[in-house]
Amino acid sequence: MLVYVVKRLALLGVMLFGLLCITFAISHVVPGDPARLAAGPDASASMVETIRVQYGLDQPLWVQFGRYVRGILRGDLGRSLRTREDVLADLVRYFPNTFELVTGAMLVAVALGVPAGILAAVYRNTWVDHLTRFVSVSGVAIPAFWLGLMLQLLVALDLGLLPLGGRLGLMTAPPEPITHLLFVDALLRGAWATLADAAAHALLPVVTLCFPALASIMRVNRAEMIETLQQDYIVNARAQGIPDFRIVARYALKNAMVPTLTMIGLRYGWMLGGTVLVETVFDWPGIGLYAVNSAVSSDFQPIMGVTLLIGLNFMLANLAVDLAYGWLDPRIRPATSA
Repeated sequence: MLVYVVKRLALLGVMLFGLLCITFAISHVVPGDPARLAAGPDASASMVETIRVQYGLDQPLWVQFGRYVRGILRGDLGRSLRTREDVLADLVRYFPNTFELVTGAMLVAVALGVPAGILAAVYRNTWVDHLTRFVSVSGVAIPAFWLGLMLQLLVALDLGLLPLGGRLGLMTAPPEPITHLLFVDALLRGAWATLADAAAHALLPVVTLCFPALASIMRVNRAEMIETLQQDYIVNARAQGIPDFRIVARYALKNAMVPTLTMIGLRYGWMLGGTVLVETVFDWPGIGLYAVNSAVSSDFQPIMGVTLLIGLNFMLANLAVDLAYGWLDPRIRPATSA
């Protein structure tokens, strides 16, 4: 297993370098002059040239790329033209909010999607199955930004049940940071009012972000459970008089969860990319909103930093899923241990 993990980590480094090359190339061929945007519309030509020299934008692309790679190896992701802060410091500030949003959405999607898929398979072609299929098709078909806007109009504006957007209310002070994760810090500090306010602000973004993942997990788990429940060993277990609950929970689910885990890993990565729309709609201060503001300003360094961070998390999530395969299915362990 250790050799397999080392090989995957080495492959992860190669993939990250490829992602870095692609991101750098794309960000430097789009039209626009970052130095002019950073200097402002009233800046003189000499001021623009000063900024261009200060940030190394006057050098050839291969020189800029080499300097950027050397900076990454030292933990330096460059400086934002818009905020004038180090990109790494900005990511440390914004990523915990995105991590809490994505993790909460994934937990909700798994907690609802897996049981719903099981019920749809066990009670196939009943109203339970029809309802789950309707939800799964809706989740795939409805755009996330449209769902977020509709939830804002109905739940926040018309009914006034939840906040319209943001991370905390204007009158709510965040707890003293320990982990920089708002929910965790509020729990550790015992700030229950802050925790409740943060949960109220997070509910609509979590529902919006988790809905497509819930639909995909539900569909995959239902299909795999239906196929598994028709296997010979399940028929044999029923013939031996083993209770249906034990057959479903202990035998069928464990085999059906392998493809479902694949979907969970993929959806986690897609969620990280999908936060761009959700955070923009709900004014959520995460890396998605940070990337949008940077793209509007043609600020390339933050965009590359966000892309690398999302790519790294996507790859780590899929590595964790691959390791979980061996735990669920012993037949896979020899392959993952090689």
